[in-house]
Amino acid sequence: MKLVKLNSVLLLFVCLLAGCKKEKPAQINPDAVGHVTASMTDIMVHDVTNPPLSARFFAYACLAGYEVVAQNDTAYKSMHGVLNDFPKIEKPAIKEHAYQLSAILAMLETAKKMQPSGALLATYQNKLLDSCRKEGVSDAIIAGCQEYALAISKQILKYAKADKYNRISNYPRYEPKRTLGTWYPTPPGYFPPVEPYFKTIRPFTLDSVSQFRPQPPVPFSEDKNSAFFKLMKLNYDNKKEPAHRVIAAFWDCNPFALENKGHLLVGMKKISPGAHWMGITAIACKQGKADFGKTLLVNTSVAIGLMDGFMTCWDEKYRSNRIRPETAIRKYIDPTWTPFLQTPPFPEYLSGHSVISSASATILTHYFGDKFAYTDTVEERFGLKARKFSSFIAAAEESGMSRFYGGIHFMDAIENGQKQGFQVGEWVVKRLGR
Repeated sequence: MKLVKLNSVLLLFVCLLAGCKKEKPAQINPDAVGHVTASMTDIMVHDVTNPPLSARFFAYACLAGYEVVAQNDTAYKSMHGVLNDFPKIEKPAIKEHAYQLSAILAMLETAKKMQPSGALLATYQNKLLDSCRKEGVSDAIIAGCQEYALAISKQILKYAKADKYNRISNYPRYEPKRTLGTWYPTPPGYFPPVEPYFKTIRPFTLDSVSQFRPQPPVPFSEDKNSAFFKLMKLNYDNKKEPAHRVIAAFWDCNPFALENKGHLLVGMKKISPGAHWMGITAIACKQGKADFGKTLLVNTSVAIGLMDGFMTCWDEKYRSNRIRPETAIRKYIDPTWTPFLQTPPFPEYLSGHSVISSASATILTHYFGDKFAYTDTVEERFGLKARKFSSFIAAAEESGMSRFYGGIHFMDAIENGQKQGFQVGEWVVKRLGR
């Protein structure tokens, strides 16, 4: 999968300024929010950012932009008193600035600092500002916007640092337990587990990461008459029909997979599940004609849901620590069996895609309704055809089933993952609606 060149997206900002004259300075098209998250996604692909960490980057970047809106548009309120430990964000005393441009710049400044290759966004930012100047925005306004954005971003980054993600590197290396029925790294890369300590950081809205703890998975058993063996047989007997392969590939969203090329293993970079749903969010905001403030609110809400959804899911993954279908089927049924999709490097239960898709769909349904039909074009720039959906929930259901069609999850991980995702989504909507 080719990484989309950043410049191809940057140039779109030239067309995103509506009426950028001195009398109406820097009225930014709401689509700009989606172009920022898309450019963040390109950098995540470049950096091979794992799914939970991607959600963290989106959440803090969107939060920075949203707080600028909340300080300048009375229709929107600060997240102070809503999100866990979220401080009162001080409004900088800057007379000349345009708050919409300041919000976009706050997103960029936050992403630049948090993402490993975030410095690439400097080119993106410079092109945006050049387009503003060409449309008549004064240097004084631009300077004010930059100062405002830096002041907000600095406060958001301080809040981000306090979530304790930076302590994870000090924890002991996670080692597979090597007991019957537990997860073990899978071929061809045998990669180490992703984010085994993600549950230790501060959630945005959850009372605790185990707040929506699911029922335990079907118990592992070597008995051919057991419920677990029946789950394995479901995966093994899946015929991998062409239509199911299309669905599995569309929702694959594996940031880094290895493909056999003769005697070589070639790395294939793709977007994460959360990045896919941020792309859907951009589509919904544009189609729903959301104004700038609502666009940032919806993006922030979905990003927060992604973060909290991954935390609840990852809490369960490393508690149940269940074996993957690939490992179990090869050992107990057919040593030559391979899944259609490459197995991700972390325990099986719950299905992360099922959790975050259901959470995102619930949040988007809250803002746009339960009959919002749309065409998902997110994966087109990565070589996959668009798919049409009658609702966000329909898309979430398909994304969950894609994990079964791909052979990487058992059915109870999908069904219970969807249940947990709906609970997280409803909780986020409730908290943010306070």
